[in-house]
Amino acid sequence: MAISFQDRVVIVTGAGGGLGRAHALHLARLGAKVVINDLGGSLDGSGGNSAAAESVVAEIVAAGGSAIANGASVSDDAGVAHLVKQTMDAYGRIDVLVANAGILRDKSFGKMELKDFAAVVDVHLMGTVKPAKAVWEIMKAQGYGRIVVTTSSTGLYGNFGQTNYGAAKASLVGFMQSLKLEGAKDNIKVNAVCPVAATRMTQALLPPAIIEMLKPEFVSPAVAYLASEDAPTGMILTAAAGVFAAARMVETDGVNLGHGATADDIAAHFAQIADWESTKHYSQGGEQSAKFLARTQEKPLLG
Repeated sequence: MAISFQDRVVIVTGAGGGLGRAHALHLARLGAKVVINDLGGSLDGSGGNSAAAESVVAEIVAAGGSAIANGASVSDDAGVAHLVKQTMDAYGRIDVLVANAGILRDKSFGKMELKDFAAVVDVHLMGTVKPAKAVWEIMKAQGYGRIVVTTSSTGLYGNFGQTNYGAAKASLVGFMQSLKLEGAKDNIKVNAVCPVAATRMTQALLPPAIIEMLKPEFVSPAVAYLASEDAPTGMILTAAAGVFAAARMVETDGVNLGHGATADDIAAHFAQIADWESTKHYSQGGEQSAKFLARTQEKPLLG
């Protein structure tokens, strides 16, 4: 059966342009009632107005859909509370949160001011945590919820000049991994999308042909899948230009060197320790702990 969001209410943060706008339009076409949240600020998070959000609402309504605009900052407690109240007043439920809002303040770590590090972490991490917290009890009471956080290749693999952005985006994966466990009993699924797209965050760096190839709307089907009724949970779905892949954290099987192991012993056996042919993915931290406890029952290599 085709994926549908008929009668579903979706909040998309940072939806006034770029990826958020594309996600909102795509979900609206699939039948969702969409709340377009956007502060309307500049790329570094300064300023703000409601014109961008209202423009996306007008697009959805013109196409026969249902949408409302909200101009709250996702890192502001009162603003997030208003976002949720406005949604509940208008639609009476919240089925999906797509946490997409973000800013950039790129600079090499040595030249970066801590205030710019904190600002990026605040918007990306706390700007996801605060809306998620605000909708959590609503989703639990409904027995249904879908939360999609937005990570990045910088968070997964790194990028020069983006220590603040990378830290924020990696932290969202850790947030997702624990939240998926807490939401399972109440049918709340939590996933991460890892997009590559030409938005105002990236378009100045890319030639026109690549910009055309990396349109934001090519990522939005991944978000729709992760937010759908039959979605998985705890997944990182990477998406760009109609290409989709899954990412995950893995760990090698490791080597039991015994309680007396030294740093020199680790160095001598590091090829075995970092044997990537033996990797395994753990669905929760306790599984890793169980691995270590099981390995301690073996005869140490240096015993």
